[in-house]
Amino acid sequence: MTPDVVKVVATPDYSIVAEFETGEVRRFDMRPYLDFPAYAALKEPGLFMRAHVEYGTVVWNDEIDLSPDKLYLRGLAAT
Repeated sequence: MTPDVVKVVATPDYSIVAEFETGEVRRFDMRPYLDFPAYAALKEPGLFMRAHVEYGTVVWNDEIDLSPDKLYLRGLAAT
C-alpha cells in the first residue's frame, strides 16, 4: 500500500514536492499532465501554487487532485 502524503510544496516550475508519512520525499513534474483536461486549469500559476494535502492526497480544489500512488510511484526521490 502506498503511504499517504503529509506535506506538499508546489514550485513555480510546475513540480510538486511531496513528503510521505514514511519520511520519504519525492518530486513530481506536473508539466506533462497540464494538457490533459483534468489538470488544464493548473496552468494558472495562482491555482497551481495552492496545492495542499487533504486526507493523504494532494488537492487544489474540489475538482482537481493527484493520488499519492501516482506521486509515490512516478515521482523522483528528492533530497
